[in-house]
Amino acid sequence: MDTTLGLMLPVVSVAEMKSLDAEALRSVGEDVLVEKAGTAVAQAALAMLHGGYGRRVLVVAGKGNNGADGRVAARLLARRGALVEVIDPAGGKLVRADRRSGGVPGEGERGAALLWPVADLVIDAAFGTGFKGTYDPPGVPPGVPVLAVDIPSGVQGDSGEAAGSPLAAERTVSMAALKPGLLQWDGRRLSGTVEVVDIGIDARGVATTWLVEDSDVVVSLRAKAVDAHKWETAVAIVGGSPGMAGAALLAARGASRAGAGMVRLLVPEGAIEALPPGEAVVRGLPAEGLHSSVEKESRRCKVLVAGPGLGRSSAAVDGVRGIVASMRMPLVIDADGLYALGDGDEAARVLRSRPSDFPPVVLTPHDGEATRLAGRAPGKDRLAAAADLASRLGAIVLLKGATTVVASPPAGVESGEGPGSAPALRYVVTSGSPRLATAGSGDVLSGVIGAFIARDVPPALAAALAAHVHGRAASLGRAEGMISFDLPDLVSAWLSAAGCGALEGAGIAC
Repeated sequence: MDTTLGLMLPVVSVAEMKSLDAEALRSVGEDVLVEKAGTAVAQAALAMLHGGYGRRVLVVAGKGNNGADGRVAARLLARRGALVEVIDPAGGKLVRADRRSGGVPGEGERGAALLWPVADLVIDAAFGTGFKGTYDPPGVPPGVPVLAVDIPSGVQGDSGEAAGSPLAAERTVSMAALKPGLLQWDGRRLSGTVEVVDIGIDARGVATTWLVEDSDVVVSLRAKAVDAHKWETAVAIVGGSPGMAGAALLAARGASRAGAGMVRLLVPEGAIEALPPGEAVVRGLPAEGLHSSVEKESRRCKVLVAGPGLGRSSAAVDGVRGIVASMRMPLVIDADGLYALGDGDEAARVLRSRPSDFPPVVLTPHDGEATRLAGRAPGKDRLAAAADLASRLGAIVLLKGATTVVASPPAGVESGEGPGSAPALRYVVTSGSPRLATAGSGDVLSGVIGAFIARDVPPALAAALAAHVHGRAASLGRAEGMISFDLPDLVSAWLSAAGCGALEGAGIAC
């Protein structure tokens, strides 16, 4: 396990959290844990209310641990002068929406929506991460914020899927660690700002999933040494074909702007003339025997990126498969390179033809490509889907999306030795932006991944950091009309600012 994990925020499943709770209860009473959790909720409520005295707080508290946390928060808020009402979600006091109740005008006695009583804050402690069923609570009067305890009630703790119509929280207090359901699908939209609070349970020992943040990029990317030379971080890129040369160029620029000291762009000869002059060293590839030429031209490079704009000819397919089977260096397979691997079982066969002692392969599918590789759509639980695909193929999988997940296969799976002796390691990236929904952005990402691997970041972590930087860089671009050729410079700008911020924080001038 990479040492960077000690600095990352852990993400634990419902089952893992249940195990942690059980372990904690062997040495600490349940009332102690509940008191700590309820105190954290009360503190978050006070921050949202800007004080407690005279504030009206409605606590929707169920029968489980979440309800207990909510009732502790109610007691503490009452001590601070708040006017607190605790309601059971199964049969609490309801108000019909009309002007007198402070809600929206009703449509008559039968058509009027049901609302919780008017308050300055609603604390949602109805149900926790293990809830099963459908939750359709009354609405909240307009303008009243909701504070969720651990996860919005009705949201599945692992997949993030909403069962019914849960209340949208402005803020969620998550106990001990993040839960997968807070980071994906409906849960990400309904959770608002998520705050992880320490209640005396250390989740790092059991976590196999980690959230990537800005600080993880700064810690993981080493600055180049004073005597560094270009070949120490050299990246080879195989891509481009007639009409698709721009994809290879985007990958090359992404790698260059992410710190690659040398980029060798290996392009089929028919596409070379379409490339404008640039910093990449361009070499032509023959129509046949592509992988032999690639091996020769990339001998001094640290990593190879294959696929952007390569095309889907039989020569391209054979070339990518030859690269996978024979090249002893980390590989990043993207776009047409993924097509070359084949469908489902065929892709697994091609990837498992790679000797087990070779460095790993990173695959970068979007949902459509993942469906082809797996034989089924990823579904709503993206963490599970990425881990399953990594295990099936024996490769690192970066599943692109608004929530991007990077999963490594369990130990032993890469060489086909069985189900593996260790669970898959996963990283979650939530920096994605709608601005990235533009042709060519994935090509830039593959180049950035290559550069980070060349900078000696372990491949799975390099893929996750690259996805995070990719999203953060897009946030610096135009809100409308950003194109992929903008992205490489934005990657460089974000990395430069992040590095300078870290130096200045340590008292070093940038």
